[in-house]
Amino acid sequence: MQPKSDSHQSIATESDRVMRHRLIDRLFHWITAACMLVLLATALFPIFGLKFNWLAPHWIAGLFLTAAVLLHAVRAITTLQLQHMSVGFGEMLASASTELSNLRGDHSKTVKMRKYSVAQKLFHLGMSAVVVVAIGTGLVMMIGIDTPFWERDAFFISERARGFVFVAHDIATLLSISMIIIHIYFAVRPEKLYFTRSMINGWISRSDYEKNHDPLHWQEEDG
Repeated sequence: MQPKSDSHQSIATESDRVMRHRLIDRLFHWITAACMLVLLATALFPIFGLKFNWLAPHWIAGLFLTAAVLLHAVRAITTLQLQHMSVGFGEMLASASTELSNLRGDHSKTVKMRKYSVAQKLFHLGMSAVVVVAIGTGLVMMIGIDTPFWERDAFFISERARGFVFVAHDIATLLSISMIIIHIYFAVRPEKLYFTRSMINGWISRSDYEKNHDPLHWQEEDG
């Protein structure tokens, strides 16, 4: 009796696999995730009463995050991966129409996604903006502390400007918490688990590829 072939099969032959995330992209994702968790933990735990020397690990994680984002941006631009993250008006309209039909109980209308769905692209753009604000304001704030690389300069910016920097940094922190919760929620939903698995092993099954993705806009990659 032949074993059943589906998206939840843990073992797949090479011909059943479609490359989705290469190793360098998966490393970026998990390094960024680790940096974000360290940054949030060192920023929030002292507020909740857990006292420890949080400043050093906070800015060190911030520098690692900055380096990771810069390297990722260079790679995305030089390898033309930005095309996968662009969102067209027609694509957004088709996705919105499908979602409205599903809400009305009509599941006959489906639109296959490209490499990433419209929701994933919009989330990526939003998270990118939040991280850029957090990094930019964090680097400015670092000038006001002592590090092995420089001595603090308390008069680099005015008190008024420093206040705006702190507010922007705090808002970026709060938004990042909300977006991380949303990200984790959708990552563990049963119909989205194949995305999560691909961020670990790099590939999705051919059945998931053919069922969910449009080969005209995301051609199968050689893994």
